[in-house]
Amino acid sequence: MTPLVLIPGMMCDARMWGGIPAALSPRRVCHALPLQGETMSEMAAAILLEAPARFALAGLSMGGIVAMEILRQAPDRVERLALLDTNPLAEVPEVQARRAPQIERALAGGLDTVMRDEMKPNYLANPDDMATLDLCMDMARALGPDVFQSQSLALRDRPDQCDTLARFTGPALVLMGELDRPCPRDRHELMHRLMPQSNFVIVPDAGHLPPLEQPVATTKALKTWLDQ
Repeated sequence: MTPLVLIPGMMCDARMWGGIPAALSPRRVCHALPLQGETMSEMAAAILLEAPARFALAGLSMGGIVAMEILRQAPDRVERLALLDTNPLAEVPEVQARRAPQIERALAGGLDTVMRDEMKPNYLANPDDMATLDLCMDMARALGPDVFQSQSLALRDRPDQCDTLARFTGPALVLMGELDRPCPRDRHELMHRLMPQSNFVIVPDAGHLPPLEQPVATTKALKTWLDQ
């Protein structure tokens, strides 16, 4: 059974996947965090050094962007690809312009403020889901401001990966929360067009983090993809 490499979103760790890894047993699950380097290329290369020889690959948000770079660097090693709540395009200038002030505040001791006020409120379909919001804050604090800086720079300077996806012919899943604001539906429709063999799944009553907001539906979609 092919092992599965999971890459979480920005300022998240393996806890972002909730109970999904256990639900996929007995498949071997490898958690890969994009922590080394300040570019997508460097982060992907570091993960590839530790990854199995051949694997299924799933990433959410920034994790999906890193997954696309892994696919670009090592297409022969990726058996199947799942992209959740992510974006294949380069970052637009207005978002790029927000990165430096956010980094400055985070490095000056304001990581909590940046995450709480500018990022996390946009993540969930239900902004009153305090348990999930608290988990997101705890993951961000555990990673710290230096990781925030490196991940922000990698996101800011990332390349467009549309050609990478168009070349992929293996089993694929494009999944999004119905109410995802950071990565809207048109980005997922684009990925589905680039990979016409992909399953396109919209998870109801979920925002940017379906593995935590709607774990049953997300697990079902991942199992279907892994069994293709």
